[in-house]
Amino acid sequence: MNISVVVPLLNEAESLPELTSWISRVMDAHGLTYEIILVDDGSNDDSWEVIEALKKQLPNIIGIKFRRNYGKSAALNVGFEASQGGVVITMDADLQDSPDEIPELYRRITEDKFDLVSGWKQKRHDPLSKTLPTKVFNYFTRRMSGIHNLHDFNCGLKAYRKDVVKNIEVYGEMHRYIPVIAKWAGFTKIGEQVVEHRARKYGTTKFGLSRFINGFLDLLSIFFVGKFSKRPMHFFGTMGALSFLAGLSITVWIIGNKLYNISMHIANNRDVTAQPLFYIALVAIVVGFQLFLTGFIAELVSRNSPERNSYHIEKTV
Repeated sequence: MNISVVVPLLNEAESLPELTSWISRVMDAHGLTYEIILVDDGSNDDSWEVIEALKKQLPNIIGIKFRRNYGKSAALNVGFEASQGGVVITMDADLQDSPDEIPELYRRITEDKFDLVSGWKQKRHDPLSKTLPTKVFNYFTRRMSGIHNLHDFNCGLKAYRKDVVKNIEVYGEMHRYIPVIAKWAGFTKIGEQVVEHRARKYGTTKFGLSRFINGFLDLLSIFFVGKFSKRPMHFFGTMGALSFLAGLSITVWIIGNKLYNISMHIANNRDVTAQPLFYIALVAIVVGFQLFLTGFIAELVSRNSPERNSYHIEKTV
């Protein structure tokens, strides 16, 4: 099979017939073998009924329905597990991503040998309140990840070699940073393609302002996990050692200063415990010890970590 198209969706019953028909036309026109994996992320409209009806018309469709809403990352992860195509394409279900982009994305993976090609919606049909924070996040993501050639990490339209999706794990809300996850997994040939951003035709956006806060926290998580997931002691141990040494140095200085004042018969010589520095030193030593223990426990956890992705699938077709 040439291509697996993975489409996560939430309450997109109106757009699904048009989207699947459009994908099929493009694939048939280019002689590509394909499957369309529709992952219903707990929709409360008629999305699943529409998927079941479409399955009867088009056997290439695979439907997966979550019992409840888990989020886009969960839908993508399950879609990746189910995919069989040599190239995996992800796109949103709201018709803002154009299936006409698929053949060129496929060519760049198969002929130009990219591991991942991410879409760039250079001209967006979104308000400034959405595009400005997106630019800020993309800037910081480029700086922290070292992937300097991508302008839009969060674009839903992406293409992957099969090996990439089978060797990465997407959880929480990490779908925004799949290129970063892929890079940390060793897939470094990452490209970009300018793609069309279409105005929304049906429904409303499913993402609110909270996604910007979550996006920043996820970026910090990705940075930490990517650099220290296999060696957490290097992070916590270093921070703990620095804090412990700082506290110890202050303590030695306070005691030394106290002994010096006694030997020189200096008046107004305060008790050690009456000095604010004593408590700063005490806190630094305790925090340092705790950070070191955190690193030790994290090392043990990293060696026996349970699976993160466990989702209740209600139905499949």
